[in-house]
Amino acid sequence: MKDLEKMTPEVAYLHARDVVKGRWSEGEAFIMSEPEWAFWYAREVIDGRWPEAEAAIMTSSYWSYRYASDVVKGRWLEAEAAIMTSSEWSYWYASDVVKGRWLEAEAAIMTSSKWSYWYARNVIRGRWPEAEATIMTSPELAFWYARYVIKGRWSEAEAVIKTNSYWACWYARDVIKGRWPEAEMIILTNLRWACWYALDVIKGRWPEAEATIMTSPEWASWYARDIIKGRWPEAEEIIKSNSYFFNEYQKNVLKT
Repeated sequence: MKDLEKMTPEVAYLHARDVVKGRWSEGEAFIMSEPEWAFWYAREVIDGRWPEAEAAIMTSSYWSYRYASDVVKGRWLEAEAAIMTSSEWSYWYASDVVKGRWLEAEAAIMTSSKWSYWYARNVIRGRWPEAEATIMTSPELAFWYARYVIKGRWSEAEAVIKTNSYWACWYARDVIKGRWPEAEMIILTNLRWACWYALDVIKGRWPEAEATIMTSPEWASWYARDIIKGRWPEAEEIIKSNSYFFNEYQKNVLKT
């Protein structure tokens, strides 16, 4: 038998699983000193609850959630206070264990814009007004909430969404499904998203943006190829300043 003093809790768990191939009473106190290995020992060796280790497991919100989900296979009331210290694991516990709203944890979940969004989308399956102020602090999550929860424009969040050229572009395309004039000056600050906005939203030339786009040989070449679908004489001097993109322009636009 291995000398316990030289083992880590992980090695002790592996010894029980792979060598003893069952419960190893001499190593259990050592294994339960870390929540992770106590969980794996309960799941893989005992194949059921391990009451003596539960106090150790519930010191970790993550391993408490995993123990409830994989070992208890249902709500673990004694550990819920520990789980709800984490917005992330509160969400997963509600989704996978409670399988519905977990009212006691909602205050914890709504401290996070990310987990508030996922809770609204996958647990509530609809708007969660109490969390919307948190969700709209993130342009990305405000976009996703509008698209997949509200399934339409979210006017209260638009001032936040349009601070980010990327999310403003996709909000126009996927939520508004058309031009968003109030956001166009922000979108134009990023030439990549300005070109994509022209392609996917305007679906054609964007004259107001062309003076800016043609400052970049890369995006001027791209715009000529994919938007104009032909020569762009006004931008050719700029494109020529970069041999790679001028070669691409010659090949894909001029066909020479």
